Amino acid sequence: QVQLVQSGGGLVQPGGSLRLSCVASGIFFRLYTMAWYRQGPGKQRELVAVISNDGLTNYTDSVKGRFTISRDNALNAVYLQMNSLKSEDTAVYYCNGNAPLRNYWGQGTQVIVSS
Repeated sequence: QVQLVQSGGGLVQPGGSLRLSCVASGIFFRLYTMAWYRQGPGKQRELVAVISNDGLTNYTDSVKGRFTISRDNALNAVYLQMNSLKSEDTAVYYCNGNAPLRNYWGQGTQVIVSS
């Protein structure tokens, strides 16, 4: 059974930091491209950051320089370090694992940036 289990998230003040984690089971993790998506209130789900199976990263423009995606293949985990958070980062964040003919999602984690 494939599972992507997320943790982290919560309420943080503007300018603060949070770290999201996603641990996968039931997949050959090191073959997967891993990503974080988010869906803000009234918005469509958008790609935030992606890391390939060989560690190449890419970010949406609005988070460049503030967010960092990383992975630990030994732990089957992917992380999203979020710094200098802004109110517009408020969203439900989803972990995603993608490989040929395979696509899996985590359960979602709420991030609220508010004073």
